[in-house]
Amino acid sequence: MRVLVVGAGATGGYFGARLAAAGRDVTFLVREARAARLAEDGLAVKSPLGDFRIDGPRTVTAGTISGPFDLVILSCKAYDLARALDDVAPAVGPDTLVLPILNGMAHLDALDARFGAERVLGGSCAIAATLSAQGEIVQMSELHALTFGERDGTRSERITRVAAVMEGAGFAARLSDRILLEMWEKWVFLATLACGTCLMRAPVGDIVAAPGGRALMLGLLDECRAVAVGAGHAPREKFLDSSRGTLTAAGSGFTASMLRDIQKNARIEADHIVGDLLARGSNADPGGARPHLATAYTHLKAYEARRAREQG
Repeated sequence: MRVLVVGAGATGGYFGARLAAAGRDVTFLVREARAARLAEDGLAVKSPLGDFRIDGPRTVTAGTISGPFDLVILSCKAYDLARALDDVAPAVGPDTLVLPILNGMAHLDALDARFGAERVLGGSCAIAATLSAQGEIVQMSELHALTFGERDGTRSERITRVAAVMEGAGFAARLSDRILLEMWEKWVFLATLACGTCLMRAPVGDIVAAPGGRALMLGLLDECRAVAVGAGHAPREKFLDSSRGTLTAAGSGFTASMLRDIQKNARIEADHIVGDLLARGSNADPGGARPHLATAYTHLKAYEARRAREQG
């Protein structure tokens, strides 16, 4: 299988590097400056599981893609999605499978409209990684999971081939028969965490130590859960029990990456992670109350407005 990984940053670059190290046929779609750096320095991964480097990784840039690929792994930020779709379009042929590992669900609508729903798989990942100033991928914990599947839950021949590519590639790969539900569950958890930690500008432990903090986190989780229920993807009780524990853990330093982006005065995925959740909730239940989510969204949009104003 010819695999195209869109980008060589902390997420896509990590999983792509693992696949390449395992001998898979991997090409990275990157900007020209990143391609030049990779050609000179290679793609380095610093990991608690052992460091490694891919020397001279195969790369292409926008406008230089030759022919379709079998599998496209898409892991860009939501605000870069439109440009990424334009760049990757020449790589998508009649039999190409597109595996997005973005958060939320709105990207599926964009991918379906551009390439056809029959080509788009469901996917989700869990990893804590960042890109260093030297361009190295730094994995910050041993967590590195990639889950994927057909959106209708079938075990097709083509998804079996994808699973064969992922198996034994040095990360936790799992073929799921309920990938849409798992994507919704991750969205519910991530939106709760992002709303709570961004709104309070604090990690979970500090929030729950404050008066009303525990109620805030559980209220956010319940509002997000209700949206998922209205969309026909009710989270499982085991997931909810685990989420409640994580989101109210005393002394926890857990924060959302969105908060870390705010602290760096960087762009955030406010509309994709929180705004879209609110919109779907309103469509399913126009009269439903989502006060915690609405307040958090206003907070995030105010941050974006201030950032835009200050940058001129």
